[in-house]
Amino acid sequence: MPRKITVTRVAAMRSKQLTALGIANFRRAATADGADKSGLTALIYAYMANFACDAALTVALANTLFFSAATGESKTKVALYLLVTIAPFAVIAPLIGPALDRLQRGRRIALATSYGVRVVLAIILALNFDTWILYPAALGMLVMSKSFAVLKSAVTPRLMPPEMDLVRVNSRLQIFGLVGGTTVAGALAGVVAFIFGSPGALWLTAILAVVGAYLSMRIPAWVEVTEGEIATTFTYHGEPAAGEGRSHGSSSRPPGPAEDTSKLRQPLGHNILTGLWGTGTIKMLIGFLFLYVPFVAKAHADTEGLIGLALAGAVAVAAGAGNIGGNALGTKLKMTKPGVVVLRCAIAATVAALFAAGTHTMLMVALAALFANTASALAKVSLDASIQKDLPDESRASAFGRSETVLQLSWVLGGAIGILAPTELWIGFTIISVLMVIGLSQTAMIYRGKSLIPALRGTRPNSMAPEAAKTKKHPARSKR
Repeated sequence: MPRKITVTRVAAMRSKQLTALGIANFRRAATADGADKSGLTALIYAYMANFACDAALTVALANTLFFSAATGESKTKVALYLLVTIAPFAVIAPLIGPALDRLQRGRRIALATSYGVRVVLAIILALNFDTWILYPAALGMLVMSKSFAVLKSAVTPRLMPPEMDLVRVNSRLQIFGLVGGTTVAGALAGVVAFIFGSPGALWLTAILAVVGAYLSMRIPAWVEVTEGEIATTFTYHGEPAAGEGRSHGSSSRPPGPAEDTSKLRQPLGHNILTGLWGTGTIKMLIGFLFLYVPFVAKAHADTEGLIGLALAGAVAVAAGAGNIGGNALGTKLKMTKPGVVVLRCAIAATVAALFAAGTHTMLMVALAALFANTASALAKVSLDASIQKDLPDESRASAFGRSETVLQLSWVLGGAIGILAPTELWIGFTIISVLMVIGLSQTAMIYRGKSLIPALRGTRPNSMAPEAAKTKKHPARSKR
């Protein structure tokens, strides 16, 4: 206690005590269930930095990239830069999963590199804030954020504590990212932007990216060990021969030390495919809302004034609340039928989009964001449960990397539609609703063993034995 007690000193002392208590509780939660020993805590910190960079960038560009694109001419420019920057990601993303399967070393370096690129892009943005470089650099940072998410999914199974399952691990990562990364960094970036303007927030983004690169290299080195891993594949060539299959939910025989696992491929089962289609359909709506709502808010700011911007903020709050609530709820549910959960979540998100298209009000858009993010979190938890239950340990890292690639591509597709769609609510939500109905139909058909795509037709089991990789023989060598 200070010698002379004053209101200011008591308030300062109390604030210091509460801050210390909050930090202690945060560390206790981050290291709970053996996360500090397994290395999960280090991944939590690196993952929080990714959310923090995204939040700071959003605040920095709030008055430029998002809210300045109200006219048709500026939206055309944004669409052009979107094509230039997102199109390469759409081409490269399908190659990320197979590349991770072959990457024997350097996964931590790859995570740190995604931050290093963002450091350079943030500095370029801060120094060229009022030029055309703004759009490609900002969208390039978005690509790096999505690439980090894919890389993170590939290392997560190797950092799982024995006391936790993958569903709880991914939910914990998501909650820490939203609360510790988005909320705290977003508030700090708002203060910095208010004092120093948007360039100041961009310099903060660069600093956060430097911290993220450092935290990525603090992840334990055992995530680099890939010996014995079996890559996953979307293809399936029928029932295995007698004695090769494995029953639903059981664990396959681990490969022996002399076996070459590089020649094996683990097909993804029925529940996982259902989860991918359903969750990807919902992710498309999430990406659409993220980029479409700011355009609508700015376009209607002249007629609705601050009401439009306030409702846009309500959409963001509803999205965050739905994400946190969905992850918290998902950890408490027993995923006995994950395919059914995913299908119901996809139905709920599609109905919410249809209601938004029919009512075309910002209030309904906020409710759609709440339902969509809750459904997205629950569907992702169900997908994680399917991967853990239906795949052997040696294939989970590959499965998470490939599934996250599919989900990020779905997000990018929805975001592209949000950029290109007209700012009339009913038109934009009608377009995304049509695509979601198609995705929902495919999810329902996959769940029943059918498909709109002929190559994916046929009922496959939830769990199956690895298959030999199909390789093409060289004509000249085949004659010898």
